[in-house]
Amino acid sequence: MAVFQLNQLPLLSRSALDRADHLRADDRALKEGWATARLLRVGRGGAVRYEAGALIWDRAVDLAAEPSPDAVFLGIDDGVHLWAVRDPELTGSLRDLRRLADTSLDDFTAGVLSAALALINWHTSAAFHGADGSPTRPAKGGWSRVAEDGREDFPRTDPAVICLIHDGGDRVLLGRQHSWPETMFSLLAGFVEAGESLERCVEREMREEVGLDVGDIQYLGSQPWPFPRSLMLGFCALADPEQPLVFSDGEIAEAHWFTREEVREALAAGAWRTRPDGGDAAGPRLLLPGAVSIARTIVESWVAAGDTAPAQ
Repeated sequence: MAVFQLNQLPLLSRSALDRADHLRADDRALKEGWATARLLRVGRGGAVRYEAGALIWDRAVDLAAEPSPDAVFLGIDDGVHLWAVRDPELTGSLRDLRRLADTSLDDFTAGVLSAALALINWHTSAAFHGADGSPTRPAKGGWSRVAEDGREDFPRTDPAVICLIHDGGDRVLLGRQHSWPETMFSLLAGFVEAGESLERCVEREMREEVGLDVGDIQYLGSQPWPFPRSLMLGFCALADPEQPLVFSDGEIAEAHWFTREEVREALAAGAWRTRPDGGDAAGPRLLLPGAVSIARTIVESWVAAGDTAPAQ
C-alpha cells in the first residue's frame, strides 16, 4: 500500500470562522461593530481563558471606547464582531491551543485560535518595516501594517513541509528531536527555502535530517500552524529501509522504522500530552503527537489505509 489520502481534514484546517475580510478596510463598520463586539484575550504562550467547553470572551468596549490598534479583527459570529488582543497579565482558567486540541475543540474555536495566534505573533515581530527599519502601525483591523510613507506589509506565513516516509508496505519512519521525551516520535519536517519547490524541499529535508533518498512524493494536504505563523504542507514519500540513517544536520536525535501494528497501538494509547503520567513513565515504545498536529492526521490516515487495503 504505497498511495493513500487523508481520511479527514486536519483539525486546524476545519475552521468555521467567518473572517468577514470585506470589513477589514471599512473603518466605519469596524467602529460601529466595536460597540457590541467580543474580545478574546491571549495570554503568555498563546493561552486563553476556557471554561465549560467554551472560550471566555470580554466586551471590546471594556478595552477601549473605539477599535484599539493593539487588537486584531478576527471576523464575525452571528453578526457580532470578534477581536483578539495580547494580554501578558491574563489570569484565570487558562488553556493553550495544543492542550485544547487534545481534548475537545470545535471547528469555530479552532478557527478563532488559529487566526488570533498567527496575527498576534506576527504583530509582535513586525513593528518596523523590513526594508529600512522605519516604524509601522496596524491597519485594516490588524491584517496589515503601514509605514509613514504608505508602504504596506501583510501577515507573514512561513511554509514548511512535513512528510511521512514509508517503505511501500507496513513500515513507517518516525524521528525524535533532542528536546522530546525518549518515546516521543513524529514525522520529519522542515522549512521551504527561497527559490525551492515543495517537492525539492521534501527531498532535501529528508536527506539532511536522516540521510534517506526519497521518491514517489505525494501531496496530502495542509494545515495552519500558528507557532508562531507557519503553514504545514503534508506529504508522503517512499524510501528504502535498508539505506543507512545519517543524522547530518543535528536536528534529529534518533529515528526508527515502526510497523503499522506498533503505530496502531501508539494511536490507541492517546497523545503524549494527555497521558496521566505525561508520557514520562514506563510504557509504550512509541508515543505520537496530539490532534492539533497534521502529523497525527497523516499517521492515522496511513494506518487506516493499510487496514482497508485489499489482501495481496
